[in-house]
Amino acid sequence: MGLILASQSPRRRKLLDLLQIDYRVKPAVIDEAITITEPEVLVKTLALNKACKVAKTYPEDYILAADTVVCLREKILGKPKNAEEAYASLSLLSGKTHQVLTGVALIGLKADFKKVITVMTEVDFREIRPGEIDYYIKTKEPFDKAGGYGIQGFAGVFVTAIRGSYHNVVGLPLAQTAKLLGEAGLYSMW
Repeated sequence: MGLILASQSPRRRKLLDLLQIDYRVKPAVIDEAITITEPEVLVKTLALNKACKVAKTYPEDYILAADTVVCLREKILGKPKNAEEAYASLSLLSGKTHQVLTGVALIGLKADFKKVITVMTEVDFREIRPGEIDYYIKTKEPFDKAGGYGIQGFAGVFVTAIRGSYHNVVGLPLAQTAKLLGEAGLYSMW
């Protein structure tokens, strides 16, 4: 019985590596075109769907999955598909406080373990000039990230404050994930 990370995100792998725990990677491919409009329900549902998909193939193992969204006043900002969507998202976030929500699911079919948590972090952006948005889009960073930005990259210069887990904004709330793994008996550093 081992741990499988059901994600192709290199950022989630780097964060999970910080826990110094053995795991394998088996990305979950699911239909993310769900019409749920409540951000917390959406991230929980997507994380659980990812974990369940992989668990069907690996019922002996624990499956860890996550999903992250960026929200501004209940409007969910997904991963931009093109430069226009990236520009629109970053313009919308400019000078405002938004929320980053991540759902984290851990299931073990054989162990009869199933838990899903949600972590929310507030992020303040300074006013971003149009030329800065254009420059950022040219870096190609916005295109595989919720809300069109990665706090760990160049977009960190847009952030004036955060309240909550920094790692949550990157894509996997580390402290809460460690606690969840501990509840399943998979993690104990102390």
